[in-house]
Amino acid sequence: MAEKKVMLTQDGYDKLVEKLNYLKSVKRIEVADRLKAAIALGDLSENSEYVDAKNEQGFLEGEIIDLESKIHNSEIIQEDFVGDVISIGSTVVIRDTEFDEDETYTIVGSTEADPDAKKISNESPVGTALIGKRVGDVVQVHAPAGIFHYKVIEIIRD
Repeated sequence: MAEKKVMLTQDGYDKLVEKLNYLKSVKRIEVADRLKAAIALGDLSENSEYVDAKNEQGFLEGEIIDLESKIHNSEIIQEDFVGDVISIGSTVVIRDTEFDEDETYTIVGSTEADPDAKKISNESPVGTALIGKRVGDVVQVHAPAGIFHYKVIEIIRD
């Protein structure tokens, strides 16, 4: 079965590659050193430091495999996809029609989503509703907290 494509902006792709390189070149060495130190303590059956280091190593290797898979299956969103229509990579200003409040979001792939940084996934309720819309369009968003209506105010170009 083919793996799902991971939609990324160039910035998101670069961050994944940077994190992978850090884990492989720095973190692996740190964990290996912890393992060596724990082994030097002797009896491994009752050595909690060894058990912790082995658990960390397993988690680290799983994270490396996950990042390698995401990078391998990534599709970089090209800048020319962004224009008058909202797509992944677009930064948009939307207005909540009920409260007359504006919010600015960047639509990103699910791997890059970070609501605190105003980066929402194209697979989220708001992201899904906005994809393909233009300035002036009003969208209805079905979210766990209810139904919301947003008007697209602006698509920001870098």
